[in-house]
Amino acid sequence: MASFAFYSALFSTNSLLLPPCVHRLPIYLQTKQNISQFSVIASSSTGGSELTTEAAVTKTESERTSFGFKNLTETFWVDVHRAEGRPLSVRLNESLTFASSKLEKVESVVIRIELRNGCVGWGEVPVLPLGNWNQAMALEKVKEACKFLGQGPPLTLNLVLDKISENVPGREFASVRAGLEMALIDAAANSIGVPLWRLFGGVSNTLSTAATIPTASLVKAFDLAAKYCKLGFKILELRVGRDLNADIEVLQAVRAAHPHCLFILDANEQYTSKEAIEVLEKLNEKGATPVLFEQPVHRDDWRGLSEVSTVAREKYGISVAADESCRNLVDIQKLIQENIVDVINIKLSKFGVLGTLEIVEMVKKSKLNLMIDSVAETRLAAGVAGHLAAGLGCFKYVNLSAPILLSEDPVVGGYEVSGSNHKFVNSRGQGGFLKWDIAS
Repeated sequence: MASFAFYSALFSTNSLLLPPCVHRLPIYLQTKQNISQFSVIASSSTGGSELTTEAAVTKTESERTSFGFKNLTETFWVDVHRAEGRPLSVRLNESLTFASSKLEKVESVVIRIELRNGCVGWGEVPVLPLGNWNQAMALEKVKEACKFLGQGPPLTLNLVLDKISENVPGREFASVRAGLEMALIDAAANSIGVPLWRLFGGVSNTLSTAATIPTASLVKAFDLAAKYCKLGFKILELRVGRDLNADIEVLQAVRAAHPHCLFILDANEQYTSKEAIEVLEKLNEKGATPVLFEQPVHRDDWRGLSEVSTVAREKYGISVAADESCRNLVDIQKLIQENIVDVINIKLSKFGVLGTLEIVEMVKKSKLNLMIDSVAETRLAAGVAGHLAAGLGCFKYVNLSAPILLSEDPVVGGYEVSGSNHKFVNSRGQGGFLKWDIAS
């Protein structure tokens, strides 16, 4: 059964190297796609390690650079041997507040997809306690999708991703769709021996992230700021919105102690437009202005968001970002066309990998800037987001620091972390995996 195909424009047919676990299929299978250029379809039924059972196909640096994401989706044949999801819970060192919910631990569903060529891909579905959505419901949806993948015929990656979109459509299941897309793309990249950052554009294999200081007391926020600045973080994102005067006190104290750090304020929809403008006025008086003010008002308060953004931009030179107001492409088109904000905040768990790439292209055509953010997640999901951000190289603001809030790191391998700097040194895929017995 077929598991991947690629054009000879990338490799000379005389020097094509296949790993020992891979063999060429009969000619009638190689030519069944009606592709004018020569293609090779390879497969194996062997299994083994968490990333791949055999050494990856050897390629030169120029070959790695030329093989882009679109080519991969159109020419890679997905033949799933096994797909499964398991729940994962990891306690947080610091609680996180999302809207009215307080989070004490990360609850995810981890996805492992093994292809018949022996290569494995990993994905993660972060679960936030919003509405009726919970980990059990996410797991059930993942299991349904994994059953479909395990029973389906071999298809090119783009067709499989289309099927996933049909099976887990819309905003309600965006995080599940994101986790499945991560795992499939990771498995494909592992199969051809290319790291994700290169597939997504190859601009860089490094990035620098901000660090989040959750909504906390003055003493706790002060201690966390000192800790992160000592680690080398140059941008701190502070959660605000619980109490106007308390927020200003915390921001002023942290700013005074760390004058060389830049600050992002994330209000998570908690202010009215009047309160948000008052915060900016008072912070400006104290000389503690942020570089970015994220989602100051309710997601549906378009007029209020525009008012805050205009005042912030014209009076204080501060950019305003939309996060919760970005729910779909229609929202983003409205934000762009009406010049409501300066920055669009993207999370993979909200739009999926394919949706994120579509939004990036849309925003790049406008005058707006991009931010990529993480939710309560491990280095599996944050790693894919980091590869994407580094590879595309178009995000002005990056906050993929969620994993540093975990009490332990369940991910093996993956990107290297040195304070605020992430380096993606793996030779293929996203590079990280989970000890499967940890998830149960």
